[in-house]
Amino acid sequence: MAPHRRSRPPSPMGIRTPAIATAALTSVALLSQTANASPSEDPKPSLEEVEKKVDDLYRQAETAGEKYNAAKEKTTKQKKRVDTLLDDVARRTEKLNDAREELGTFAAAQYRTGAAAPDTASLLLADNPQDYFDQTQLMDRLTSRQKQSVDDYVTRQTATTEKRQEASESLETLTRTQSSLKTSKADVQRKLATARDLLSKLTTEEKARLAAIERQKREEAQRRADELARQQAADAERRRQEAATQGTGSSSGASGSGAASSSASTAKAGKALAFARAQVGKPYVWGASGPGSYDCSGLTQAAWKAAGVTLPRTTWDQVKTGTTVSVNSAQPGDLVFFYDDISHVGIYVGDGMMIHAPKPGAYVREESIYYMPVHSVVRPA
Repeated sequence: MAPHRRSRPPSPMGIRTPAIATAALTSVALLSQTANASPSEDPKPSLEEVEKKVDDLYRQAETAGEKYNAAKEKTTKQKKRVDTLLDDVARRTEKLNDAREELGTFAAAQYRTGAAAPDTASLLLADNPQDYFDQTQLMDRLTSRQKQSVDDYVTRQTATTEKRQEASESLETLTRTQSSLKTSKADVQRKLATARDLLSKLTTEEKARLAAIERQKREEAQRRADELARQQAADAERRRQEAATQGTGSSSGASGSGAASSSASTAKAGKALAFARAQVGKPYVWGASGPGSYDCSGLTQAAWKAAGVTLPRTTWDQVKTGTTVSVNSAQPGDLVFFYDDISHVGIYVGDGMMIHAPKPGAYVREESIYYMPVHSVVRPA
């Protein structure tokens, strides 16, 4: 009888098939790799995200730059006021000292004659001479001339004290504005530094792709400018035909002064535009208003100044100056403002184009107004 083969006892872990065993080993290996792996780094932003972030930073920097311009303009005005007040205080103090000396002369004379010298001396030392008069009978013992000198002294002292207080308050305001100026400047520099850092991390290929995206953006903006140019040309032709049909007999007298005013405004706009054209190629520098460099509102302010029109310094104030017109009605020389926060401005050339100081790292150039979202159009004169 053949010997019986003893069966192997089952594993205490239970029976496993080769497939299950392999899967288990694979899972263990993966878990081991995961446990030993270093923490994953933050995913690199896409090129589109970088472009949007850089554009946003430039916009934020330009907004901070306009705040800087506002604070700088305010600081300049306040400094002039403080200087004027301090000069005024100095003059008043000098005259007050003269009045005090005159009273001192009276005190010396009274001392020699034995009359009320202590009272007059107390007057000169009093913080508030008027309170002193309310408590003494000094005025009754003074001559008419002396009374006039005392009145003059009191008036001068009161006015000088008020001016000193006003100068002190103006100095405090100036200090706060200067602090705001420094804050805005630091904000601009910080945002520009962040933008430069983002761009510096791009590879050569990514920079080429970013340039291609920029070209597409410009081409689309130019296409929209061409559409506006065609629309404006059609509108002008329609108005010409309507004028020819209606004739000029009944309207010529009424339109004479209006035509003269329009002609003067057109001449000023032409001068402003000619100045802006002459600045093309100069660098954008935030806070600059010429002659070697400009920011956006510095350029428009300088251009219209060349035409004899004074504009405020910031975009937020320039947009309030003049007459608001539609984009389709824009004429050469008009100011075109951009973004909801009105943080950028250019000067309209015609045919949907403008001259503007774009952003850090760029130069004054001619470009489609649709390169950025239009907020409004204003005609300064």
